[in-house]
This record gives sequence, structure tokens and C-alpha cells, in this order.
Amino acid sequence: MNTFILSTLLLLGAATANAKTIVAYFSHSGNTRAVAEQIQKSVGGDIFEIKTVVPYSKDYNTAVEVAKKEQQANARPELSTKVSNMEQYDTLFLGYPNWWGTIPMPLFTFLESYDFAGKVIVPFCTHGGSALGRSEDDIAKLAPKAKLLNGLAIRGGSANNAQKDITAWLKKIGILK
Repeated sequence: MNTFILSTLLLLGAATANAKTIVAYFSHSGNTRAVAEQIQKSVGGDIFEIKTVVPYSKDYNTAVEVAKKEQQANARPELSTKVSNMEQYDTLFLGYPNWWGTIPMPLFTFLESYDFAGKVIVPFCTHGGSALGRSEDDIAKLAPKAKLLNGLAIRGGSANNAQKDITAWLKKIGILK
């Protein structure tokens, strides 16, 4: 395990012999999945895709319209996937597309489904121009007892070739040397 993660976990009182990392992500177009896979390759750990019971349309405009309506209604879309053993993870890399300035509503459902007290959450997003928006603030509100590290925003069109930016970010936040 990386020294920074271990020292952070020790500070949080969460270090165990089996300290583990999970990279959980929600991806509509595949961009966030591409970034999640690159992060997981860099840091190790498990990877998990957050999926909804009712999938979003493959048509971008239709999906965006549904996402906007969900946000306006403060909806909590039902998830079809669940991490059955979230308590074993100490560090959560959390990936998502930035929809309307924040995390998609399925991430609200995901974050409200688990206890993140004492865990480290490391957000990352793909976007079309609004970077992280207010997503870090929303994550902090949904997981107030977690330690939130500075997130990474990757333009959607750069997602498949983001390893250099990912590595620089992981070094900047102390995950990699």
C-alpha cells in the first residue's frame, strides 16, 4: 500500500492489515469508465461500476434532459449494483460525469447508501467544460464524516489519454511518489 494512503488511514484511525481501495464510478458515455480504469491501474484495488435500474438513453440529449429533470426533482434513481462489503474499503476513488454542475443523481443514491465515516474519498470527474463544478461540496455534504481529497476533472474528449494528468494528480495529492 502507498505510504501516503497508509499514513492518512493511520491518522484517521482506519488502518488495518487489510486496508483496501475501491474505484467506484458511474459512466454514461464511457469517458468516466476510461478514467476509472486508468486510476485503478495506477493505484490498484478493486473497481466497481455504479449502475441504475433504469438505464439512461444512449442519446446524449435525451440523457441530459432526464438528468436535468432528476436534479430539479432531487430524485434518487434506484441502483442495480451494490457494493456488498463497503466496510472493508478505506479509500474510495469516486468517478462521475459532471451533469449540471455536480454529481449525477445516481451518485446521491450511492453516497446515501453507505457509511463513509473514517474513509478517504477521492473524487474524479469527466466534463464538457464545467470541471468539478460544485461536486466536491455536494460529496462533502453527503459524506460529512469522510476525509475528502482534492478531485480531478478531465475533459470528456481527453478521457482515453488522461494517464499523464492522472499520474500528476495522484502525485500532487500524495497518493503516488
